[in-house]
Amino acid sequence: MKSDYSVRTLCEALEVSPSGYYAWRHTKLNPSPRAMQNAQLLIAIEKIFHENRRTYGSPRIQHALAKQGRTHGRNRIARLMRQNRLCGRAKRKYRVQTTDSDHELPIAPNQVWVADITYIRTEEGWLFLAAIMDLFSRRVVGWAMKPSLEHSLVLDSWNMALTHRRPPAHLLFHSDRGSQYASAAFRSALCGAKAKASMSRKGNCYDNAQMESFWSTLKLELVFRSIFETRDQAHIAIFDYIEAFYNRKRLHSSLNYSSPVDFESKSN
Repeated sequence: MKSDYSVRTLCEALEVSPSGYYAWRHTKLNPSPRAMQNAQLLIAIEKIFHENRRTYGSPRIQHALAKQGRTHGRNRIARLMRQNRLCGRAKRKYRVQTTDSDHELPIAPNQVWVADITYIRTEEGWLFLAAIMDLFSRRVVGWAMKPSLEHSLVLDSWNMALTHRRPPAHLLFHSDRGSQYASAAFRSALCGAKAKASMSRKGNCYDNAQMESFWSTLKLELVFRSIFETRDQAHIAIFDYIEAFYNRKRLHSSLNYSSPVDFESKSN
């Protein structure tokens, strides 16, 4: 096209100035050191973003880069991500405050566990997920999935946690007032382990804010991004998310941007 029309004519047709065109052309042919640094930084950002299942926003990307010895400003990272359409999970309209340092809770593993049940939609029907979290490290220590809300659902999650963690006597176990946790079978299981039961106030989800926060994370980062044709498909994906990603790799802001497993290992 340049052979048919002058640069000035083309610029007028595209409503850009000739000086602007020449400045753009010079930048493309002779990138500045800053532009070259941004290109290299973008490669590192994209690698972290995709390795972490496209869930990280700029704060976690920044901390992941810092672990590699690369210190960059969050605004710079956010700008490059925005320009290249790298978007982590959507933010919630509000945030439950789950980190409260002004408390008398234990600061050691296996002293307070919290538990809850949620549901996952599949093309086959609902899949119910019960999980138990160690409040110290936010690690999911036990979980179970079933197609119905039978009482064995929470017993299976409890037995997994008990087998893997072997908590000391007087563990505090906190849940909501659901019939599964209030059942005679589950209360007997707690008693057998010498654990102390604690339950949320009626109708108050914020009494179990840590588990509510985990459900939100699981659904935003996995469930809402997926269409599960079968319960087995959902089971496999959730197993992989909890055990391979959330517990072992995902950086947790309340743990100083460590994963739950790393946080526990550093605390030993």
